[in-house]
Amino acid sequence: MKKYNVAVVGASGAVGEEILRVIEEIDFPLAKLVPLASARSAGNSVEFNGKEITIKELTESIFKEEEIEIALFSAGGSVSAKYAPFAADAGAVVIDNTSHFRMDEDVPLVVPEVNPEDIAQWSKTGIIANPNCSTIQMVQTLKPLDEAYDLLRVDVSTYQATSGAGKTAMEELVTQMQDFFAFKLDESEHKSFNHQIALNLIPQIDVFLDNDYTKEEIKMVNETTKILHKDVELSATCVRVPVLRGHSEALTLTFDSDVDANEAREILRKSANILIIDNPAESEYPMPATCVDQNETFVGRIRKDLYRDNILHLWVVADNLRVGAATNAVRIAQKWIEMSEIS
Repeated sequence: MKKYNVAVVGASGAVGEEILRVIEEIDFPLAKLVPLASARSAGNSVEFNGKEITIKELTESIFKEEEIEIALFSAGGSVSAKYAPFAADAGAVVIDNTSHFRMDEDVPLVVPEVNPEDIAQWSKTGIIANPNCSTIQMVQTLKPLDEAYDLLRVDVSTYQATSGAGKTAMEELVTQMQDFFAFKLDESEHKSFNHQIALNLIPQIDVFLDNDYTKEEIKMVNETTKILHKDVELSATCVRVPVLRGHSEALTLTFDSDVDANEAREILRKSANILIIDNPAESEYPMPATCVDQNETFVGRIRKDLYRDNILHLWVVADNLRVGAATNAVRIAQKWIEMSEIS
């Protein structure tokens, strides 16, 4: 099998570090790894396969100089906007983890378990977009159920971990908890969020728009339509919770036909990269604490609505740094390799 030169842009960030771990774990066909970051982080090192690899500075010419074939971006939208085109012009396929290219009609937005065929469109721009973390785990669940029952509407409430806002947000939660036990939480600063996150819930992720939904909520609406190639009604309420890793979602799904909970459970059990934990009698269900470092999406609390036969309720949990970012990006790269070698 051919091996590839791979660049990881934002290698020192939370998602970048996770991408390196995933590549290492799955025995990716790697010829050369080039970790990239800003001038501030260049010269530092990352650990990969037991070795220290020096981070190089992200420049306009680095992709051509290093003969990069796959570039995984996770350094923020402005960085992707500036540098992704240079990577694409150098002949690399760009897999971008930011929101910058997601709704570009010429850029495929991909979850490999859901719409792998869209990867074939990558040559239009040289870029493939990685969806929002909360969207990825949701559409993995929606796709097989839509095929079985014809999905009409989704109502979702998310419970999103602080890692979705980056390393400093995680550190802020830890610091505030330490301050709480030191009886000085009222003195603790909050910079990553508009309010204290420790021992609290914040029903706002990203900025509010004119319709009183947040940008995060509208991302889920627009991205789901693009990925499923279907105009599904969707309403989201996105909440930041005092958890370090692992996004949880409560889904209410309305279908065009009646749904059977046991049948739905088996459909999901047979779906790629979904694990069912659904044993209420023993208090067994997915939780963020048990999904950390896992590459699967966990589903439980599957039950039919009390009043309508065409409505199903379920609970979905996944590690947002893995399933919601790094793992999905690497799976896109794997599928791109597979499709490239077939063609």
